[in-house]
Order: sequence, then C-alpha cells, then structure tokens
Amino acid sequence: MDGIRAGAFFVPNPFNGRMARIPADPHAAPVIVFWSKDYGPFLSGGYGPELLRRGYRLLFHFTVNSENPFLEPNVPPLRERLGQIRRLTALVPPEAVRWRFDPLCFYQTADGRLQHNLQDLERIGQAAAEAGIRECITSFAHIYEKVARRATARGSCRFVDPPDSKKQEILAWMLEKLSPLGVRLTLCCQKSLLNALGEALPGLGASLCLSHAWIEAVYGPLGLSHRPDTGQRRSQGCGCHTAKDVGSYRTHRCRHRCLYCYANPVL
Repeated sequence: MDGIRAGAFFVPNPFNGRMARIPADPHAAPVIVFWSKDYGPFLSGGYGPELLRRGYRLLFHFTVNSENPFLEPNVPPLRERLGQIRRLTALVPPEAVRWRFDPLCFYQTADGRLQHNLQDLERIGQAAAEAGIRECITSFAHIYEKVARRATARGSCRFVDPPDSKKQEILAWMLEKLSPLGVRLTLCCQKSLLNALGEALPGLGASLCLSHAWIEAVYGPLGLSHRPDTGQRRSQGCGCHTAKDVGSYRTHRCRHRCLYCYANPVL
C-alpha cells in the first residue's frame, strides 16, 4: 500500500539486485492480481475498498488447502479462510476470485504412513461454489532438492511423487466431487501430465493463472495485449500473459513456513 500511495513500486532484480521502477497509478496499472493463502490482513486493513476508490480493478488467487499444520504450520484455521472467501466475493465479482487447491502433496512420515492433503476438498469446494467461484486450479507438488532436505530435517518426512496412474485416479476423484458444484478443475504448469492423460479425463483443463482474457471477461475490454509472458515456465505448460511482479520474497517475507515451499529464502 505504500507503493500504491506513492504511485510506484521499486522492485529489485533477483539476479543482479538492480532496482526497477514500476508505475502504480491506475492509468499505468489498471488491474492488480493478488496471490495469497491469507487475506486476513488485507481485509481487516480495509485495503480493498481503498483500492477500488482509487480506480483499480482487483482480481484474486486464493490458495485454500486442507487444514494441515504439518505442511502449512502458520496459515489461519480453515474456517477463517472460508470466511475470507465470502468476504472477497462480497468485495469484487465472484468471477474475479479463483480458488487454488495446490500443491497436492503426498508424503511418508517417520512411522511409514503415507499421508496427503486432500481431506477437506469437498468442504472447501462447497464454500467456494456457494460464494460463486467457478474454478479450482491445482497441481502436484514439485519437490526441489532443498525442499526434500528441509522435510527430512524438520519432520523426518519424505515427499512422494505418485505415478501418473495414481495422479489420474486422484484427478478423476476431484472432478467427481467438484463438477456437481459447478466448479471446473484446471491444472497449473502440468503439461506433461495433461499430455499423458490424453482423453481419459475430458473435464480437466489447463489453467491460465494470469490471463488477460480472464481480466477482460470480468471488467470488460481494457486493450490488454494478450501476449504470452516469455519469462514464465512455458515449456512446462505455463500460458500466463504479460504482467509486472511487484512482490519480493526477501523484502516481504512470508510467515507461513510451508514445508513444500521452494521460494522463501529464510526457510
């Protein structure tokens, strides 16, 4: 909000540290897309109404996963996050909010039991559908080497990557639960998996997380470029359109401490 009120963000390049000035007035940046697992501070601070008064259009990705203190030790309780869904869809059109249920995690604990984070899917899906949300974006966890080391050090846990046959079974189950609610299921950056599944799951699609078409479907024609963002993981299936990222893992440190996180430098 300091950047909004100053009219610009100063964002360091993560590779060389050089600062870039990104204008933040509503004419230069008519749309702000948020990603979070906890909109409590945003909502309690009254920032949504302030941004709307200033002339910005707002869209939200809201990651709401099953309650799992082992994987996500510092996110709010699930009932609180479900309440935030209702508050966000009261602030903006429901079409401006997308629910993310990702990553899908499978892990083996020290006692040999195989665990996962799928248990609250139906409860969350029902709450999302009642709020008017019509898309669930998901993906299977990509376990980087540092994530595997952290899991072993923190909780004697080993992440497991299921075979494609098991992933197909899981996605089919998710479709079975979400389709009656009117919520479509899409995959984020899972091109090889979509190709492997072929026609087996016709209700499954690929997500465009930052989509100019999505923005204009909610807010009308804005003259956006609809150009692919070449800085994203296009070989893995990312189809996002161009945008300017003003976040920083170093200067805006995440407190959630998720076990599977690949980005937070202080974990």
